[in-house]
Amino acid sequence: MFTLALAAALLPVTAIAQSVPEQLANSLSVNGQAMPVEDVTETPLDGIYQVRLTSGESFYSNADGSHFVVGDLYENSDNGLVNLTEQARNQERIAALQAVPQSEQIIFRGIEEPEATVTVFTDTSCPYCSRLHETVPELNARGIAVHYLAFPRSGMQSEAARVMQQVWCADNPSEAMTAAKQGEALSSSASCDNPVASQYDLGLALGVEGTPAIILPDGQIVPGFVPPERLTAMLGLDDE
Repeated sequence: MFTLALAAALLPVTAIAQSVPEQLANSLSVNGQAMPVEDVTETPLDGIYQVRLTSGESFYSNADGSHFVVGDLYENSDNGLVNLTEQARNQERIAALQAVPQSEQIIFRGIEEPEATVTVFTDTSCPYCSRLHETVPELNARGIAVHYLAFPRSGMQSEAARVMQQVWCADNPSEAMTAAKQGEALSSSASCDNPVASQYDLGLALGVEGTPAIILPDGQIVPGFVPPERLTAMLGLDDE
């Protein structure tokens, strides 16, 4: 009887603890305004939860949402500090990129089966994007496939956005991408059903701030131009 009574007493507490993420997702507000919560997950810290907003931003909250902590959460492990927040961001990037159909990407993979694939948010008006594109044949030869997504860094009203819409609308988008990055004028329309705007929004949500932005297979984001030999090393291919 005592065991049953104890179990009954503990059951409501357990149920409440299990429902905290859902309660936070439904009740979090600031100045009386509901927050646009995407999801809430537990952290290794008791009573602290990670809150991710629909904008892609994240922060930490206690169980009743009365206190927030903004910043990264680190684990002090035997191997040094581990950024748990960035690890979570990396996993979110992986999931988001896997949801992008390959038919909406412009892919340079070479003739051999790639050993690694990087996703690059690019802008046809960006000099360092053009410089990176010049190295694509070498990257392909090293076993690295390049999947391009559009990120007009000056916004969707910019000339670069229009050019990238032309690229994605072209009969041969990969040839159009190369031509645009070499400064050639394109004759293709910019008014077809294309993913440039949605890819731009995706880049913003994933933390892209400039171009080129290289996303590694583990979800890590690497800003700026990276020489082929360095990128090969970052992908762990230099010892093969």
